[in-house]
Amino acid sequence: MGPLTIRSGCVAAGFAVIVLTASACAGAFGPPLHADPGGGNCAKTAAATLGWGTPNRADDFSDSSSLAGWRLYDGPGHNGNGRRTPRAISAADGVLTVTGDAQGNSGGMAWNPGQFHGRWEVCAKSSSAAEAYHALLLLWPDDDDWPAGGEIDFMEVVDPARQGSEFWLHFGPDDTRENGYLPIDTTQWHSWAVEWTPNRIAAYVDGTMWWESTNVEHFPPRRMHLCVQLDNTGGDVGAGAQMSVDWARQYSI
Repeated sequence: MGPLTIRSGCVAAGFAVIVLTASACAGAFGPPLHADPGGGNCAKTAAATLGWGTPNRADDFSDSSSLAGWRLYDGPGHNGNGRRTPRAISAADGVLTVTGDAQGNSGGMAWNPGQFHGRWEVCAKSSSAAEAYHALLLLWPDDDDWPAGGEIDFMEVVDPARQGSEFWLHFGPDDTRENGYLPIDTTQWHSWAVEWTPNRIAAYVDGTMWWESTNVEHFPPRRMHLCVQLDNTGGDVGAGAQMSVDWARQYSI
């Protein structure tokens, strides 16, 4: 995306959140985690292709209780457009749904705490949408010190027809960026993954790498955590939008 006055970020400084559990790690203490948790709606995954092993955290969104492991945003929307509200988020029958309405209200959520280096993978899809609504999967600094703390958008769907996705690596105090673009039908289920090591950051879709950076000077300096967001970027919201997530997984290096 182009320059923004206030980044879409995952619970940016000054944003209020609702904490649905006494521990931000609650989502990690669910059913036992298995080395091959299965692909669900996403048959091909980077974790299976590359042998990432057992996730150290996973959520299959079996019902609303799974949201206890996330922080749901409750405050002004992206750049002050509409509101981010917990009412926009629901989980049932193994699918998380984030809805943007015709009044510009939408939702986002953060999986705290994060980790310094790691791998994350999410099975997601997005409906055709109003022009203002962008669907994102991203890593945001635990310290909320954007832009110095960095940002990794490993799925950013801007096209209202949902026929492509962007990658954005934000770095430095002036929000400098690297980016890539992937033509893909994001109205269909795909597994989106990012791998962040000391030597590279790589993005994968359905188990295949499509973007990579090895410029370590551009890498985040601190811990990062996963965020799921449906952002109102300003403009036409009349047709609304919907983003769905089958599962989310986090792996250590």
